[in-house]
Amino acid sequence: MANAEELMRATVRRIVPYSPGKSSAEVMADLGIEKVTKLASNENPIGPSPRVIEAMCEAASEAHIYPDPQCVELTDALADMLGVDPATVVVGRGSDEVIHMLGLAFVDPGDSIVFSVPPFAVYPYTARLMDAEEVTIPHRGFRHDLEAMADAIDETTGLVFISNPYNPTGTIMTAEEIDAFMSRVPDTCIVVFDEAYFEYADAPDYPDTLAYVREGRRCAVLRTFSKVYALAGLRVGYGAAPVDITNALKQVREPFNVASMAQVAALAALHDREHVERCVAVNREGREFLYAQIGQMGLDYVPTQANFVFVDVGMDSVECFDALMRRGVTVRTGDIFGLPTFIRVTIGTREQNETFVTALRETLAARGSRPGPR
Repeated sequence: MANAEELMRATVRRIVPYSPGKSSAEVMADLGIEKVTKLASNENPIGPSPRVIEAMCEAASEAHIYPDPQCVELTDALADMLGVDPATVVVGRGSDEVIHMLGLAFVDPGDSIVFSVPPFAVYPYTARLMDAEEVTIPHRGFRHDLEAMADAIDETTGLVFISNPYNPTGTIMTAEEIDAFMSRVPDTCIVVFDEAYFEYADAPDYPDTLAYVREGRRCAVLRTFSKVYALAGLRVGYGAAPVDITNALKQVREPFNVASMAQVAALAALHDREHVERCVAVNREGREFLYAQIGQMGLDYVPTQANFVFVDVGMDSVECFDALMRRGVTVRTGDIFGLPTFIRVTIGTREQNETFVTALRETLAARGSRPGPR
């Protein structure tokens, strides 16, 4: 009898399942510790708005009813916030699912998908799922090399992904740079602006990519409720694109794809701007604190426009990760991004940031490094 691997599509064998790392519960059980400060997944440390929690409690009694398959109320609210026609908005189980829809709708086997390396894990996943060629462009100075990406586009290109702010480094491409790039992109492919960390970006030259959507350009702008809105556990995100693109996405969208609770929570989150502003302010304060502390240790870091900092710890990142984990702090190692001396640390609350800084200082001291004065 043939086993399942022999029956599996050849291109699926190329997919490496996403590894989220150990959960806090696993770390506590393995190490016998009572508390873990998780700074590995770029989650919002403040948590969801109280209005979100209240709305979810009220909606719980209707969990037996299928969700609105069109997400009409949420779509209308998003369109109003973005200043676009509701027909240009599509909602998914996180922005990840919208990426999946784009692959299903616009990529044939043998087509190519262009993205920077290191990439967000869903980009190569989508290429492999669709049996497409991965055209990978190395980062330049922790930023997208847009000139090289434009050069790589040809008649086979279905999608081009631009993560802005860029995960894992936190850098951005400016409005001028994006404009220059878009002037070179043919209308035979779709440029996907993945803006999961958009709300944290405060650089004055951050681009307004929705302007391209309003102009009807071949692009899609993706955002999520997982980060600043703190709904990572509910899986809800969205994309905005010209109507002919969203119509295609809706053709491949699974029925009832976004749970009722997620729709209710997202709608409530949109209506609590004060909570969003608080989360952004806490992130900005934490960013400056980490810059100062990391700098005092004599370490290099990449200035960020997101809710994480990419730090060169000057040692093997896996070794650093293990030492931090034993001290009750989890981060993301840079080896998975091809940068083995870097770690990516989520910006947390003041208490979480201080815990991380103490643990990192102890790790460097134990290794014989000489962190600067506190």
